Amino acid sequence: METRPFFPPHDGIRLAALAEAIGAELKGEGVADRLIRTVAPVARARVDEVCYLLNRRQADGLKTTGAGALICDAAMARLAPEHLPLLITARPHTAFALAGALLHPQALRPERISTGQGISAQAVVHPTAEIEPDVEIEPFAVIGAGVQIGSGTRIGPNVVIGANVAIGRDCTIAAGVTLASALIGNHVIIHPGARIGQDGFGYAPGTRPGMMKIVQIGRVILQDHVEIGANTTIDRGTMDDTVIGEGTKIDNLVQIGHNVRIGRHCGIVAQVGIAGSTTIGNGVMIGGNAGLNGHITVGDGAQIAAKSGVASDVGPGERIGGLPARPIKDFLREIAEVSARAQNRQRKSGAKDE
Repeated sequence: METRPFFPPHDGIRLAALAEAIGAELKGEGVADRLIRTVAPVARARVDEVCYLLNRRQADGLKTTGAGALICDAAMARLAPEHLPLLITARPHTAFALAGALLHPQALRPERISTGQGISAQAVVHPTAEIEPDVEIEPFAVIGAGVQIGSGTRIGPNVVIGANVAIGRDCTIAAGVTLASALIGNHVIIHPGARIGQDGFGYAPGTRPGMMKIVQIGRVILQDHVEIGANTTIDRGTMDDTVIGEGTKIDNLVQIGHNVRIGRHCGIVAQVGIAGSTTIGNGVMIGGNAGLNGHITVGDGAQIAAKSGVASDVGPGERIGGLPARPIKDFLREIAEVSARAQNRQRKSGAKDE
C-alpha cells in the first residue's frame, strides 16, 4: 500500500537537544547528534524515530525495535537492549507528549483545509462582525451579526457562528462546527462537527396531551485552553450558564446538558452523558460511556469508571464505578464474587455430567 505522509517527518532534532527539551537524561555513547524526525510505536520504530515504554506489557516490542531512542523511566530502562539509546525520565508519558509536540506541531490542532490566508471571499461575514487582525476564515463559513473573533484564531470551512458569539485569541474552530449563544476563551480547540450553544432539553406538561417547550435563554462559556472533541454537543443554559472550566478536555461524542458546570482541568471521555444542572469539580476524570444524573455534585478530584451510572452526589477524591455507581473497591469485589460463584457452578455442573 502506498505510504501517504499526512504528517510529514520533522527536518530533525538532535537527540541531545530533544533530551533537554523534554527534561530527560540521555543514556548512550556517541548518539548526541543523532537526528530524530518523528515518533513511532516501540515494535516498528526506526533509527530516526523515538518511541516510549510505559509498562512491561509493551516490552515485547523491544525485540524488534530499531528506534533512535526510547523514552522510559528508570525501572523500564532495565528491560531495554544495550544498544538502544535511552531518554530516562520520571514522567515518560508527559515526555513523549512533549516530544510529539516538538516533532509534529501541526498535528496538535485540526489542520487548515484551504490554502488561502485571511478571510476567504467565499465566506459570509456580517458587516457588524468585529474581526481582529490575523484571523483566518475558510470558505463557506458563516459569521453572524455582532460576532467578535480574536487575533490568531482560525475558523474552518462550513462553520456557522450565530449572532453575538465572542471567540478569543489563538483558537481553532474546525470544519462544520456550529456556535450559538456562546463565549469562547483563548487557546480553545473545537473539533469538527461539534455543536455548542443549541437549546437544552427542557419541557413542562402541556395544557393538552403532550409537552410544552421551556425557553432556554442562558449561554455556554468555554474558558481558556478548553478542547472539545468531534460531534460533542454542549447545550446552553435555561436561564443560568453552562460552563466548561479552564483546561478541561472533552472527547468526541459527549453530551453535556443545560446548566452543567464543569471545573478546571477535567478529562471527560467519549460517549459520556451529563444531565442538566450537574456540577462537576476541578480535576475530575470520567471514563467512556458513563452517565451522570441531573442536579448532582461531583467533588474535586473524583474518578468515575467507564460505563458507570451515577445517580447521586460523589464526594471529593472518591473513585466509583458500576451501575449504580458505588466505591470502586466495592464494585470490583462484587464482580470478583459473581465471577467466583459462576465458576463454582460450572465446576459443579461438570462434576455431575461426569
